[in-house]
Amino acid sequence: MPGRSAAGVRTGVRVVVAGDRGTGKSSLISAAASDSFPEYVPAVLPPTRLPSDFYPDGVPVTIVDSSSSMESRVRLIDELKRADAVVLTYACDQPMTLSRLSTFWLPELRKLEVKAPVIVVGCKLDLRDERQPMNLEQVMAPIMQQFREIETCIECSSATLIQVPDVFYYAQKAVLHPTAPLFDQEKQSLKPRCIRALKRIFMLCDHDMDGALSDAELNEFQVKCFNAPLQPAEIVGVKRVVQERIRGGVSDLGLTLEGFLFLHALFIEKGRLETTWAVLRKFGYDDDLKLRDDILPTPTKHAPDQSVELTNEAVDFLRGIFRLYDIDNDGSLQASEIDDIFVTAPESPWSMGPYVDAAERTALGNLTLNGFLSEWALMTYLDPSCSLANLICIGYGGDPTSALYVTRRRSADRKKQRTERNVFHCFVFGPKRSGKSALLNSFLGRPFSSNYTPTNGICYATNVVEEIGGTQKTLILQEIPEDGVKKFLSSKECLAACDVAVFMYDSSDEYSWKRSRELLLDVARQGEESGYRVPCLLIAAKDDLDPYPMALQNSARVTQQLGMEAPIPLGVKLRDSKTVFSRIINAAEHPHLSIPETEKGKKRKKYRRLVNSSLMFVSVGAAVAVVGLAAYRAYAARKNT
Repeated sequence: MPGRSAAGVRTGVRVVVAGDRGTGKSSLISAAASDSFPEYVPAVLPPTRLPSDFYPDGVPVTIVDSSSSMESRVRLIDELKRADAVVLTYACDQPMTLSRLSTFWLPELRKLEVKAPVIVVGCKLDLRDERQPMNLEQVMAPIMQQFREIETCIECSSATLIQVPDVFYYAQKAVLHPTAPLFDQEKQSLKPRCIRALKRIFMLCDHDMDGALSDAELNEFQVKCFNAPLQPAEIVGVKRVVQERIRGGVSDLGLTLEGFLFLHALFIEKGRLETTWAVLRKFGYDDDLKLRDDILPTPTKHAPDQSVELTNEAVDFLRGIFRLYDIDNDGSLQASEIDDIFVTAPESPWSMGPYVDAAERTALGNLTLNGFLSEWALMTYLDPSCSLANLICIGYGGDPTSALYVTRRRSADRKKQRTERNVFHCFVFGPKRSGKSALLNSFLGRPFSSNYTPTNGICYATNVVEEIGGTQKTLILQEIPEDGVKKFLSSKECLAACDVAVFMYDSSDEYSWKRSRELLLDVARQGEESGYRVPCLLIAAKDDLDPYPMALQNSARVTQQLGMEAPIPLGVKLRDSKTVFSRIINAAEHPHLSIPETEKGKKRKKYRRLVNSSLMFVSVGAAVAVVGLAAYRAYAARKNT
């Protein structure tokens, strides 16, 4: 990311100065850099750098001047989009330029989708008519109410150097210690994500878990964040401030969570955002209040046909979390209990796609243990970094590197004819109305519905499948809508993440069977061309309805030609679907079997064998010749002797 080190720390701040012509932009920049008023200033200055020791935070500032002319508009737009902060100027002696901020400049920034904080600066304060005094706070209040992106407003004079350095100090501060992620100006309260982060920090510092920070714990927190202990009198002073302002902020045991949150709200209200940000960053948070990547040792996949899974240690931890929050011991978690688990995470990760409705729930909508573990398996599979971050946020105290691991390549599994995976990914193909969605719903224990609702977008279903002998595997079913197959197969690596592909068809409908066969051949060809060949199964859905003529013969012939198992029959209401899921797991555990082979693939395979045998013949012939030559030389040498 521009302006950041590998650890997410800012290495520079880029400030773009914009505004109407003649409002003092270039003079402001020149005066700030030289600490003097320039007699001559060019129309547009080149980028100006304030060194790292210019302000206390030790981060250099690059100031980019701009022209408001139409000829320079393209360059201005580019600079604004690259800016970390924007300084908008108006001239104190030209009231019209102030009006232009709300009628043109601020709407323009929104139109360009510039997300940088804005500092409004009134220049030429020394030229304001003293007979027309202006209350800046009164004038700017309605503008700031309308445009929340404005961080602060300040007036200055380049001629007298009044508040000139402060302009870029506030701009730098708005970038290094932004208000928006922490505080809701309208509600005058901490934002939910900020509260969640501070709750986690409080719980980490509350070593004895008594719900309060004792004097010793407060002191340890202070040293960790600011490298300086609190004196006894200072601790007493902090508690007194909290006690006077908020009931329940201090208990006999020390500073409570309410008091801890109040203190940070107070820091922010008083403009001391750097204090709260110092705490958050010490505990690993970035500007979005998520754990930084540099403290998340997420294992890296080296090939597209590898995946990431939870280790046994992490799964055992999650089982313990489930039991801890299952307060009524009913074997399931209510929505409120799930929210409690993730109260110290940036948000509840399963409240949005693709995790919503992706796991098994009870009739009351509660999440079962299998559903809970399956959701974690799905999140780890799709977004390992997010999974690890949430594990840490909910209290995983083990070595983060021991929580996840990368599986062996699927191509290696096929060669070894076995797999060590615990999580299998199955793609479900089929024409419309073939029963794909019904299969996913059945997998999650949902009752059969005769109402047809076409699937749009990505849809997952994940659950634990118990094998004979008690071994458990997690299966992830992903429905591939018929309309999206062509786009899906356009990627060369589309099958790399697949352990099994299932093809469903309505056995009472001739078109459904033919379309399913076409999809099967398309996927088989894709696998042969890309090298990511996968086991495939055919499912004859609605088997209890009257099959169309020749259905059994056609399907048996096709599977025999392709070297696959015969289609798996499945009734309309999927009462016997458990057998299907066991068959899918079995196919995944034998990755070298049930792989369809097209005629083209067979010819390619035959050609390779022919080439290999020819090479072998040539190699053997060459070896015989070498041995013969060596023997002849030995014989000739012996004869000469």
